[in-house]
Amino acid sequence: MRETNVRVAGGHDIHIKETGAGPAVVFIHGSGPGASGLSNFRQNVDAFVAAGYRIILPDLIGYGASSKPEGIDYTLGLFTDTLHGALRAHGIARAALVGNSLGGGVALQMTLDHPEFVDQLVLMAPGCLAPMTDYFAMPGIAKMMSGFGGPDFNMDEQRRLISNLVHPDFAGRLTDELVAERFAVARTQPKDVLARMRTQDLSARLHEIEKPIFVLWGHDDEFCPEAHTRLFLENCRDARTITFRRTGHWVQVERAGEFNAYVTGFLGEQRRSS
Repeated sequence: MRETNVRVAGGHDIHIKETGAGPAVVFIHGSGPGASGLSNFRQNVDAFVAAGYRIILPDLIGYGASSKPEGIDYTLGLFTDTLHGALRAHGIARAALVGNSLGGGVALQMTLDHPEFVDQLVLMAPGCLAPMTDYFAMPGIAKMMSGFGGPDFNMDEQRRLISNLVHPDFAGRLTDELVAERFAVARTQPKDVLARMRTQDLSARLHEIEKPIFVLWGHDDEFCPEAHTRLFLENCRDARTITFRRTGHWVQVERAGEFNAYVTGFLGEQRRSS
């Protein structure tokens, strides 16, 4: 897997991993202590490479191996602009966007800001469809905020935080390697990454998006309400959705085999029809 750091406006570095060849598919990870591109999508990369895609795994600003500035607001615009700037500087002119949680909100904002850049959208439990206060009242996010950055933050607490992302049926399958990988990142993150996150509600703008959209959601998601699937069906010109029972916030992890098959099928269908 190839790795590079791309310098963007403001002097920030965005870290990008990539592999494969073919049309570009950008996987945009979600928020939370220790999040990174590869840790969110490790179980998906090989299937997409085998299907003939160039896989791009960026770390958003504040996450992974990217710059983690302190003393600033982490706005949706900051996430989107730094990522788009890095992707363009990396030589990507068009791509399908695959976004989970905050990454789904970033994918939506990038599509609204730069529709010429985006071919298709795949969203897993996307955020930015309600006011921030609504999300911070969700049980999963409340637990995530309370457990990060304190003096007792350790590997056990990291495991508990990751366990919140998945349905209890899946929690026992989370590996020590995943916990350790995310803990190593979390220890480098300033509290501002979560405490000063600022996103907006994009639901009133969904009707502006004309790209094909595929939305996947876990019925038991405690971070982003599954009821938001209706927003896409009611407002978007070309949308389809799937909901998985006994599944939490990490569809691409908890239902990796099905996710890989459904999404590569969707992208392949769009390629053949274009």
